Amino acid sequence: MNQAPSQSKTTVSFRLSKAELVLVFITMLWGGTFLIVHNVMSVSGPMFFVGLRFAAAAVFVGLVSARALAGLTMLELKAGVLIGITIMLGYGLQTMGLQTINSSQSAFITALYVPFVPLLQWLVLGRRPGLMPSIGICLAFVGLMLLAGPSSAGLHFSEGELLTLVSAVAIAAEIILISRYAGQVDVRRVTVVQLATASLLSFAMILPTRESLPDFSWLLLASALGLGLMSAIIQVAMNWAQKSVSPTRATLIYAGEPVWAGVVGRLAGERLPGMALFGGLLIVIAVVVSELKIRRSDHSQQANNAPVDGETSQ
Repeated sequence: MNQAPSQSKTTVSFRLSKAELVLVFITMLWGGTFLIVHNVMSVSGPMFFVGLRFAAAAVFVGLVSARALAGLTMLELKAGVLIGITIMLGYGLQTMGLQTINSSQSAFITALYVPFVPLLQWLVLGRRPGLMPSIGICLAFVGLMLLAGPSSAGLHFSEGELLTLVSAVAIAAEIILISRYAGQVDVRRVTVVQLATASLLSFAMILPTRESLPDFSWLLLASALGLGLMSAIIQVAMNWAQKSVSPTRATLIYAGEPVWAGVVGRLAGERLPGMALFGGLLIVIAVVVSELKIRRSDHSQQANNAPVDGETSQ
């Protein structure tokens, strides 16, 4: 009896792992920091605040990781210092930019790290992203432009905007470095090193930037401690989650940060226009699209699924 020829069937599946859900949570925390930082700039200079913020974060993580610190390796020290440099540049320049531009502009320009991550991977590491992440990146980029509102379409690159643009490149480099070392280091030890490095470098930048020291302020203290705790949670979670989540997929999840920033701004009295809400929807769709996997059920699937050198996993 002749058997009917097998036909290829294409199915689409969606799945969020536990690590990816953790990244969604820290993205919500991250989105809430823009308004806080923007407000605290009225009582402190940017580098002092960034240094104080990450000093608090380093202490928080260090207290719960004291026993593990004795086993610090040279690789963990190297990874922590390199990541700490990108953190200082990313958050420091972003905070400096927030002195002269509003939080909406800052959120949009900072979020350009979404296309910067796969771009840097391609240019520096020679790794091309897969099809679905590429589509998701395009949707996220369009959504971010719409979310920023009409004023973002005519950026004239003031000093604050240029500083924030460079910070986006630094944040993209941070994500790539975390993924590079995540599977080889102890999360607790490398997190303490990177937070301490970011803090020390930020304090060291006070003199060359001619920043004056602020007077004591409860707003400054509360913001530094609160954001320090949030930064500790964010960095530990990033280091842990990106052991199993690729930089491209992680970046697309992080693209939801401006959405949560908009929600916090709305609760604080800011109003998002309809086009910005549509942009936020596009970002959510981008995250979903990036998680879609096309699977073929024919016998050639194993051959087609063989890893291609230079392409990130889906």
